[in-house]
Amino acid sequence: MAQKNKKKEYSNESIRALKGPDRVRRRPGVIFGSDDLSGCIHGVFEIISNSRDEAKKGFGKDIYVTRYCDGSIEVRDNGRGVPLDWNKAEERWNWDLVYCELYAGGNYDNGDDESGVLGLNGLGACATQYASEWFDVESTRDGYTYKVHFEKGNIVGEMTKTPAKDKATGTIQRWKPDLEVFTDVDIPVETFQVMLKEQAIVNAGISYHFIDEESKINEVYTYPDGILGYVRELDNDEGITTPALLHGDGRGRDRDDKPEYEVSIDVAFCFSNKQNLLKYYHNSSWLEHGGSPDKAVRSALVSAIDTELKKRGKYNKGEKKVTFDDIQDSLILIVNSASSRTSYENQTKKSIKNKFYQSFMTDMLKEQLEVWFIENKADGDRAIDQILVNKRSRERSEETRIQVKKKLQGKIDVTNKVKNLVECREKDPKKREVFIVEGQSALGSVKLGRNAENQAIICVRGKVLNLEKASLAQIFASDIIMDLMRVVGCGIELRDKKAPKDIPAFDIDKLNYDKVIIMTDQDVDGFHIVCLLITLFYKLCPMLIETGHVYVAETPLHEITYTAGNKKQTFYAFSDGERDKILKGKDPKKVRIQRSKGLGENDTETMSLFMSPGTRHLTQVQAKDAKEMAETIELFMGGDVAPRYKYIEENGHLYMDDLDVF
Repeated sequence: MAQKNKKKEYSNESIRALKGPDRVRRRPGVIFGSDDLSGCIHGVFEIISNSRDEAKKGFGKDIYVTRYCDGSIEVRDNGRGVPLDWNKAEERWNWDLVYCELYAGGNYDNGDDESGVLGLNGLGACATQYASEWFDVESTRDGYTYKVHFEKGNIVGEMTKTPAKDKATGTIQRWKPDLEVFTDVDIPVETFQVMLKEQAIVNAGISYHFIDEESKINEVYTYPDGILGYVRELDNDEGITTPALLHGDGRGRDRDDKPEYEVSIDVAFCFSNKQNLLKYYHNSSWLEHGGSPDKAVRSALVSAIDTELKKRGKYNKGEKKVTFDDIQDSLILIVNSASSRTSYENQTKKSIKNKFYQSFMTDMLKEQLEVWFIENKADGDRAIDQILVNKRSRERSEETRIQVKKKLQGKIDVTNKVKNLVECREKDPKKREVFIVEGQSALGSVKLGRNAENQAIICVRGKVLNLEKASLAQIFASDIIMDLMRVVGCGIELRDKKAPKDIPAFDIDKLNYDKVIIMTDQDVDGFHIVCLLITLFYKLCPMLIETGHVYVAETPLHEITYTAGNKKQTFYAFSDGERDKILKGKDPKKVRIQRSKGLGENDTETMSLFMSPGTRHLTQVQAKDAKEMAETIELFMGGDVAPRYKYIEENGHLYMDDLDVF
């Protein structure tokens, strides 16, 4: 009798190679880093980078980026025009090589002439074309205008070649990212603005023009002084030192048997007690994870400043060495570098790992900072003094933190500052409310959307303990729980466990906020965090729930965009039923529905809508029957798996419509 579930045979014929557009369309994450919105954004950056490479070589100084209402994007430059005609050496059309062949490009054999070039690998244009619903190219060069049209990665029709109207050259590329490839293609206006401003900052002299058809935005970003100009803008004459620029050029190799390459590094910096910023750019690409420049900056600054502290006799006897955290607290520093050979982490170019680059930059910074301290003694003195203040404050904070952890086993101290708390101005607890959000990205969006008068925010980072399974030792050792209890302010009430000595009685009159609001993303992870936080409050301060102070802020399940003529409306549905009511009577062809974004992806206006008392959706956490609530939390969050498994087996069918499964 044949097996019903026979395993698929693994033979010589099982090995397959993806061909043509499938190489990108079926595995976009390999090229773009992910198949979500960030991957789609990276495709835009790839096309802009090619125009930037032309401008850096001296061909055109203006790059125009347009965001159209239909979701398409256009990048236009005044460069030499991408070659699309017949290639005798390869015996293929160049349009086929550039837009349909991975690892085909013009920067493979140019060596040091390509220092600072972003389009090194011959992947970006082809991959972005493959990942598009449609892609149009218009290139003017050699007295002709060439046009090619692609759909789903394949050329449609033939390339056209007509005499150019004038002597102007350049490339126009317009495309629409494909929802079959990416899970989200609706790139916010703010993303374009940030991207183009950053490119202008690190490409002095190049002007980036942004046009948004929908909002009628028409902006130009240009920084003649590059990163030094941007540091001056950030400093705004409020820093403790004058912004300065360090520069170095070098030539070397990562290993004896590797070829030499050139490096050019600019470092703009100043010290400030108002703000701090640390950013690295290499060949105009933001190095989100740093790599070699980050290691060099950390090593060089600690060494240089430690040396100055010793020279000036600033250390107390037996005092520990300064750390980079002490320096970074008051440091605005931007690195803009270029090299003729670069070891990127991957195609998304978020980190580099060149050994010579790192050693050269470390030595360069040490030497030039030594000179800077000599030539700028007054600035140097102010910087040193501020760094010492940071260092000693940090050490005192660490000592305090250790003491607070000990006190949590006895008396709760709510006077210590909570790092991730953004406080409001209102002082009356009855008028105040605090939002609990998860992660720094959510904190940024919620901070912009809140009413700073009476809405505070506390960001919890990392995993929240499940208090149904945690011991008292684990509970009191948790920084997240310690911070939340300080913020709430009314102490701890343990009803089902023996409380350690010296813990004061729970006092609801000491509550710092009238509403404690949990706000998370509308997905499985978000729901899990809600459950953990409700469990936390139930176990440590159940009276807070019983007196009606704990709420859950509902964020929309669906974002619905309805376009009628030139009018575009956005609706938010908090349930499938609400979605159906909104859609009733509307032309399906004019409707676009997508799962609601995470909190960190919402703009200020949208977040304000979700947080304002008149428009938000709040659900009060209630405990009408304390015994029933205790049993429910024990069932779903407790350590005994058997009762939970039995409940799911018997009642799971009742929750099928609520499953977050696609």
